[in-house]
Amino acid sequence: MSTAQQAPDPLQEEPAAQHRSALASALRPLGPATLAVIAVLVTLALVAGALIGSALVRQPALTAAGDSSVDAGFARDMSVHHAQAVQLSVLVRDRSTDDELRAVALDMLTSQQQQIGQMYAWLQMWGLPQAGADAPMAWMAADHAHGGSAAAPGDDAPTGHAAMPGWVTAADLARLEAADGVDAERLFLQLMIPHHVGGVEMAQAAVDRAGQAEVRRLAAGIVAAQTKELTVLQDLLDARGGPLPG
Repeated sequence: MSTAQQAPDPLQEEPAAQHRSALASALRPLGPATLAVIAVLVTLALVAGALIGSALVRQPALTAAGDSSVDAGFARDMSVHHAQAVQLSVLVRDRSTDDELRAVALDMLTSQQQQIGQMYAWLQMWGLPQAGADAPMAWMAADHAHGGSAAAPGDDAPTGHAAMPGWVTAADLARLEAADGVDAERLFLQLMIPHHVGGVEMAQAAVDRAGQAEVRRLAAGIVAAQTKELTVLQDLLDARGGPLPG
């Protein structure tokens, strides 16, 4: 880079707005108070990620990933997947008074916010838009080794963000939003467990196939952390009598 050129401003508004739009499109409309909390949390994550990106841009050893690469697809889709986990965690913290469960939810939402920020920074560093042209999960569909969540699309196959493994439906989000107390806790846990299983599946695919060492490192951390959290979540659900009927 010549002295006349400057690295792009990591806090520029357009990419951040694109990222917020991509995440918002994945989240079912909620009440104003919950939306306000989520908006603040995600904005903080984006600012943190932008600051990380500012440091990364100055490291010439890092190479750019392509728009249709596993790295870019994982960063985009895992950000959206994480955003739904943040949404679920905010909902249960608003509906539960159990200190242990609220602490678990807080830990998940803060760690996943930070990771959203990190993935935002990668895409910006690579000069890629926060929302790509490829359909969600296309980066996994190209790999037959992970066909469990990347089956050939058919008339009944989920599309869009619903194609992500463990994705929580709008109907189940509405159930959680309407629940309270122990019922809300049980429903949160029975939704978050498959959501985590799906997150582990997505992250393991990135561990196996991503080209960037930093992407593989973060993905491996997600696999390890969410695998451990699955045991905690299942124990909490068992202590409450298991899943809600119906």
